[in-house]
Amino acid sequence: MAAAAESGARAWLSGGSPRPGSPTSSPELGAGSRSRLGPGSGPGSGIERPGARPPGPSAPGHSFRKVTLTKPTFCHLCSDFIWGLAGILCDVCNFMSHEKCVKHVKTPCTSVAPSLVRVPVAHCFGPRGHYKRKFCAVCRKGLEAPALRCEVCELHVHPECVPFACSDCRQCHLDGHRDPDTHHHHWREGNLSSGARCEFCRKTCSSSDVLAGVRCEWCGVQAHSVCSAVLTPECTFGRLRTMVLPPACVRLLSRNFSKMHCFRISESAAPEPGDGDDGVDGSAPAGPGKEVAAPESSKQTLKIFDGNDTVQRNHFRVISVPRLARSQEVLEAALRAYYITEDPQAFQLQALPPPTQAGDADTEALGKVWSGGTAEDEGSRGPGSRDVPEAWVIRALPRTQEVLKIYPAWLKVGVAYVSLRVTPQSTAQTVVLEVLPLLGRQDEGPEGFQLLEVLMGSRQVQRMVLADEELLLGRLQAIRQTSLRQMSQTRFYVAERRAVAPRVSLFVGGLPPGLSPQEYSSLLDEAMSLKAGLVSMSHVYSSQGAVVLDVACFAEAERLYMLVRDTAVHSRPLTALVLPDVLRRPQGPRSALQFPEAAEPAPGLRADQRGASAWVPCFRVLVCGGDGTVGWVLATLEEVRHRLACQEPAVAILPLGTVERTHSPCCCRWTRLTLCSWTAGPSCWTLRRLVEGRAVWWTQSRPRLHNKGVYVRVGLQKLSQARGLHREIRLQVEQQEVELPSIEGLIFINIPSWGSGADLWGSDSDSKFEKPRMDDGLLEVVGVTGVVHMGQVQGGLRSGIRIAQGSYFRVTLLKATPVQVDGEPWVQAPGHMIISAAGPKVHMLRKAKQKPRKAGTPRDARVDGEPAPEGDSK
Repeated sequence: MAAAAESGARAWLSGGSPRPGSPTSSPELGAGSRSRLGPGSGPGSGIERPGARPPGPSAPGHSFRKVTLTKPTFCHLCSDFIWGLAGILCDVCNFMSHEKCVKHVKTPCTSVAPSLVRVPVAHCFGPRGHYKRKFCAVCRKGLEAPALRCEVCELHVHPECVPFACSDCRQCHLDGHRDPDTHHHHWREGNLSSGARCEFCRKTCSSSDVLAGVRCEWCGVQAHSVCSAVLTPECTFGRLRTMVLPPACVRLLSRNFSKMHCFRISESAAPEPGDGDDGVDGSAPAGPGKEVAAPESSKQTLKIFDGNDTVQRNHFRVISVPRLARSQEVLEAALRAYYITEDPQAFQLQALPPPTQAGDADTEALGKVWSGGTAEDEGSRGPGSRDVPEAWVIRALPRTQEVLKIYPAWLKVGVAYVSLRVTPQSTAQTVVLEVLPLLGRQDEGPEGFQLLEVLMGSRQVQRMVLADEELLLGRLQAIRQTSLRQMSQTRFYVAERRAVAPRVSLFVGGLPPGLSPQEYSSLLDEAMSLKAGLVSMSHVYSSQGAVVLDVACFAEAERLYMLVRDTAVHSRPLTALVLPDVLRRPQGPRSALQFPEAAEPAPGLRADQRGASAWVPCFRVLVCGGDGTVGWVLATLEEVRHRLACQEPAVAILPLGTVERTHSPCCCRWTRLTLCSWTAGPSCWTLRRLVEGRAVWWTQSRPRLHNKGVYVRVGLQKLSQARGLHREIRLQVEQQEVELPSIEGLIFINIPSWGSGADLWGSDSDSKFEKPRMDDGLLEVVGVTGVVHMGQVQGGLRSGIRIAQGSYFRVTLLKATPVQVDGEPWVQAPGHMIISAAGPKVHMLRKAKQKPRKAGTPRDARVDGEPAPEGDSK
């Protein structure tokens, strides 16, 4: 009797065969006022829904239906306001459109977007943040709560939508499987900057109301969705093409590493589906321990799981359906909650017992139908029946055969994929044997190829080689049993069997500085148990406390990477980065390269044969940071200079426009040594940092990290205090004592810019001092009398008090004195400070005020108002 009830319950909650003469699906959902197109109407389903609008060839995968509008709504295609009471809505991804715009929709539905990805690339999501006037790329709703953003391709998503995000991030490197000849635009929909204009029609293409318009993440071209189809598909990388390192020039051979492991991006802890407040299509996700809001009296709330994985972790999505909804409609609503648009007749809902009844039962037992209710036929009402459980899991019905898409792991074939019918007898080897003739490889033996299973997760793309005897139909059923969402993100590739010599370069930072290679090796071996036959130390950056490990095993590299991130040496946490290989390929007229963002300058200036710095004869360095970062990079350049092919690279600092049209003046470098009258403390170690073209500032004011209100309060207090800094310090310039005037601050500068651009030295001529230049080998010493004087300098009303110029300075502190370098303040103990030149001059890039000289222009053309023939350091 129980078995019969269970069998009946399965039929009641499945998409079972329709009765003779009945439609394949009910045209209504409960209330009878909505005509809809079910999720089974995607490409290849062969199902038409009565009373619904077919998506058409230009709207891939959408389930459009006509709806009545109850609030102001905008079209997601043209971004114009939808006048009237009717609009066209996709039931799955919430795409809203004018009726006239539907035929022009080319944006794929979220349900089919993974199948359209050309090369699956995982995203690099940073920590959660608030993004005003931005929209989720999955459910297309506004990001009102803290959301996530990919740091590489600017994809914005709700935390609960991350598992459903498409793995279509910008491809930044080759992975050894695909070798593209051309680079196409990488379009990202919506969230454009205000006032963005279409590249084709020159009209505004941005919107702050909906997710509309597209932008290429490589070249920055922006356009309407419709206009983007008219543009040339090949991307030229835009105006910064001479600075961008194309993916074909970077290779990362690894098993599970991605560009996320090459960048300095804080990993976020985004939840699986269920941790959020908003849902899709009337559904609301919920997570472990979350209370489900009470539904309206005419509706019922159900928890939906998509497989064993979500059941075990208690991650579910919540749907709200009418109490009198038919079972078929409940099933379709559950499938929509997981963006599944396959034929509902291939699925069923199984009830889960309450947690108190489940006990320690295994997953298979939990998946059985709860027989507490009475089985009813297909025409019966669903959740409104008495004693129907509130938790259900979607199950795929067993299949005797299936059509499987097989993708080639190379692009020079002419087809995206081929389709094969697999049976219970089909194995990975037989599939490869059938696929090769279809791909033009019939003359090659199957023993030279293998079948790969690729999980295209939004956070990580995982590859697994299937055994030749693996039964594919059983493999597909096992994936669906685990997670239906995972099945929609799984692909199968046929690839050549190539013996790839594993070699991963792992940068390890955060070690104590100043040790020898042997000491670093012993320290790491003690902390992480390095395997001598697989791990070797190729580079040591002693001054930075960093090393590069070459690992000859993928599994060992992955173990070390995870172990380094959880290890601390001398109470300091270690950092780990995977270093990609830079390939030698000609890329345009110049060889300017962009190195990956790193936690240290050393990885970008990698000087072995697998890094570009060792063989590129001329390159420039772009530093995206402040004074301290610039000094850090210059110190690293000095350390590895003897191993660089370009031993004197020019250095540029943001903005990026500086790099495109520049001249290259020299900049002097300075170092500082502190000699205290007693044992040196931590502050003395801090002082042993380079001073690169910036101010060293002695002042009684508070740290700049405090807010502006602190500045105002302290400044007002200083108005009534007497100037006394000149009585607390002594200054020697070139071994000569210099008498200090009555001042409150002493500043050492090397560039004509201080405090966000103020000219502290001033432009007045003075016979006592030379005109300051950043490459003259001299520092300027300037004094200020207090905060009022500093404010006048900032406003351009006054300049500082000129005190001295020189190349060697000795400052004697008679008492504890506040000091600030690179915006980092501290109180320095009494003692001596020596400031002197350090190393050779460095070429810096400076934006030219005039356009580059054309052919035939006299060689005495002027730059910045001064003669600047070729080779002049100015």
